[in-house]
Amino acid sequence: MSRKRKSWQEKLLNKKDLPKIERITEKMSQKWGSGTFVIPAPIEVDEIMKRVPEGKLITINEIRRILARKHGTDIACPITTGIFAWVAAHAAEERAAEGKGDITPWWRTLKTGGILNEKYPGGPYYQKELLEQEGHTVVKKGKKFVVVDYEKSLVKL
Repeated sequence: MSRKRKSWQEKLLNKKDLPKIERITEKMSQKWGSGTFVIPAPIEVDEIMKRVPEGKLITINEIRRILARKHGTDIACPITTGIFAWVAAHAAEERAAEGKGDITPWWRTLKTGGILNEKYPGGPYYQKELLEQEGHTVVKKGKKFVVVDYEKSLVKL
């Protein structure tokens, strides 16, 4: 019996009992410090990504800060936040392929240091193309693509 795979849009809307607030364990504290962290729901990450206007950018770390503030925690989980940004990007491309509007502008979400995300739809070359259409300059540094002076375009949410 084969099960139908969930679409990216279904994955985005699957709350999985999230958001969930947890205490930072002793093992985690070496990387994350002490206190509490939130594991956000996928749709929460998407909602923040949707608020980034044309010509502006946001980083995963800024999304994490917004989520931590929203939930009153010390941090937001870096692993799930990154995964859910990836899910949001693929769900947006799935919507676009279906001819639907209101697409999350996922290409405006960067990794730390202004680095493009190679796991986004179409890889870094497609993200580079979309960012350049909005006036950003993207250069290759080693194996990574980086937005030049990305700090000047960061959105304040």
